[in-house]
Amino acid sequence: MRDLTDLAEEYDFLDADERYRLLIELGRDLPPMPDALKTDATLVRGCSASVWVYPTLENGALNFLADSNAAITKGIIALVLCAVEGKPAAQVADMDIAAALEPFDLKNQLSSNRTQGVPNMIALIKAHAARIAQG
Repeated sequence: MRDLTDLAEEYDFLDADERYRLLIELGRDLPPMPDALKTDATLVRGCSASVWVYPTLENGALNFLADSNAAITKGIIALVLCAVEGKPAAQVADMDIAAALEPFDLKNQLSSNRTQGVPNMIALIKAHAARIAQG
């Protein structure tokens, strides 16, 4: 996963079309998510496209597998994951992920149809993290 601060700096210099391309590239860089993990429990509700997020824990660090059936939405979930990947589950559960994403100004950069599911993506990630942190 790319560093969120580095991504924000790069994103700031790009025009709208290049920003879309960057998000799509982020989505393409996600590791493949096995179809068996695309279940009702991993589905993000309220997104215009289907999005799945599955948590894993490696050496105390929280990581995620994610996928979407839409390229730009897959890029958005990849961007969200850049904010939380590799952190302890308790830290992710308490983190203000929306604030970490503010430099990307997604609400003004993308259509409301594209961004309406972001709070739900964040909520599912935080719920997974809280559950894992509690053991």
